[in-house]
Amino acid sequence: MTDPAPSAVRIDLPHGQQVTHRDVAANGARFHIAELGDGPLVLLLHGFPQFWWTWRHQLVALADAGYRAVAMDLRGVGGSDRTPRGYDPANLALDVTGVVRSLGEPDAALVGHDLGGYLAWTAAAMRPKLVRRLAVVSMPHPRRWRAAMLRDARQTAASSYIWGFQRPWIPERQLAADDGELVGRLIREWSGPRPPEDEAVATYRRAMCIPSTAHCSIEPYRWLVRSLARPDGVQFYRRMKRPVRVPTLHLHGSLDPVTRTRSAAGSGEYVEAPYRWRLFDGLGHFPHEEDPTAFSTELINWLKDPEPDR
Repeated sequence: MTDPAPSAVRIDLPHGQQVTHRDVAANGARFHIAELGDGPLVLLLHGFPQFWWTWRHQLVALADAGYRAVAMDLRGVGGSDRTPRGYDPANLALDVTGVVRSLGEPDAALVGHDLGGYLAWTAAAMRPKLVRRLAVVSMPHPRRWRAAMLRDARQTAASSYIWGFQRPWIPERQLAADDGELVGRLIREWSGPRPPEDEAVATYRRAMCIPSTAHCSIEPYRWLVRSLARPDGVQFYRRMKRPVRVPTLHLHGSLDPVTRTRSAAGSGEYVEAPYRWRLFDGLGHFPHEEDPTAFSTELINWLKDPEPDR
């Protein structure tokens, strides 16, 4: 198979529904976004090993509920720029807040899954005026993540793929080998009893095979591990002591094999605002895809609540 072109990620939603694809400039790079609807901005941040399309169900649900739903491709993934550097979480979070500004909005509700959730936590702490609300899926607060990786043997084992990413070049080749076969295997292994449909998995496999995507997808995880004892990492985690001061919804699948429930629970200690923990029984690492109706209902009801948990 020849390498897929970047156009492989500028696709329509299921059932022929169309989104608006365009590029926006932010933080010295160009970012691809998929947009649907009008109203208050909800910015959706994908995780690994995916791209904006993971939010295909939520884009429709949010637009129907009266929101301007925008899903962006993170730096190095999908249709966004693949830069040689800039994959530390502080810079990636500035990508996110820069996109909010480039969209002409005063702020956004951030919804992030996996790595996107890590960046959403970070953006809310670093640029609180640009974050109206925060919803995080399958990812603990950065300081909880660091503690779990260092002190919890079960979480360390569950995150074995992250440790494997520390090798040079080999992980990139493995991700892109056999038309992205490893991507499909990871998605199925990390899901609960209702994994994403085969067509969706094939879409993620094609996206990972776009040249340089595998390398750029791995770089944030290399920083996360290598920085644990480095001065830049120590400084970053010190900055993350700054509390989140916006209403926060924390969503997690009870069967998530990648991020243990014990690791994620307790992140509310870093939130000085209304905080809601919601555990989806019987779902794995991708609750927004495994049960999109339940997920979207929970998210939208919380977004529309004028005073959540007060």
